[in-house]
Amino acid sequence: MPASRPPAAGASSDTGSGVPERPSRAVPAAHLRVQRVRPAYRQVADELRAQIVGGTLAAGERLPNEADLSRAFGVSRSTVREALRVLASQHLVETLRGVQGGSFVASPDPSQVVEDVGGALGVLVMTPQLRLHDLLEARLLLEPSAARLAAQRADAETVEAIQTAAGGRRDPRDPSGFVGHLDFHTTVLMATGNLMITMMGQPANDVLRTRLRRVGVEAEEWDRVDEWHRTIAGHIAAGEAEAAEEAMRDHLIALRPLYERDGLWTEDPLGR
Repeated sequence: MPASRPPAAGASSDTGSGVPERPSRAVPAAHLRVQRVRPAYRQVADELRAQIVGGTLAAGERLPNEADLSRAFGVSRSTVREALRVLASQHLVETLRGVQGGSFVASPDPSQVVEDVGGALGVLVMTPQLRLHDLLEARLLLEPSAARLAAQRADAETVEAIQTAAGGRRDPRDPSGFVGHLDFHTTVLMATGNLMITMMGQPANDVLRTRLRRVGVEAEEWDRVDEWHRTIAGHIAAGEAEAAEEAMRDHLIALRPLYERDGLWTEDPLGR
């Protein structure tokens, strides 16, 4: 669809405070009046998102004001406002108030994305749409491969972090050691050096962290978990990729009955 580029709005100028405003970037016009396949605000958000992730609009750049965006896209200001809310919820745009305020392109934060996905999973896993079985099955597919990659790629510093996570002393506030156990799994995911693997695996661990009623698990069961973690960490430290993968798979299979035991899976987000 051909698109014209309107003149840049809010060009750089001195506000009188001695600090020049950041220039805004013009955006291509989009003829949304005749393309209402989806809500107009979604189309505006999609177009701006494409320019942000594609680099046309760089992090820190100021977007044109609502009136200019409204003219560029051929929609109302309320539609533009709703599109900006969508982008803000995705951490792609941030709005600042004040003399030099406005809407600015933000750099996506992977940790925030992981947190958002984890929160959504935490809701879905309590509904018929997403079962605990689905979550555990996905974890079984992902984490053994992560252990293999960690054994192949982890440098000395990363290996030390994995071993520390596997053998660390339990926090008195968490005598089960459950939080530390999941930190071990997170460390293995990060040791792959693959951000996508970490972002895929971490939300599942976050759900497990908050939905298991830990007080119902015997101390001996946590001790066995510690043993598994030390075994996996040893294989990773030795660069034994196949053994690390197999040990992680066996560990997750052994854990499954614990998560599926009646009375341990809770709707309480604090896992009480």
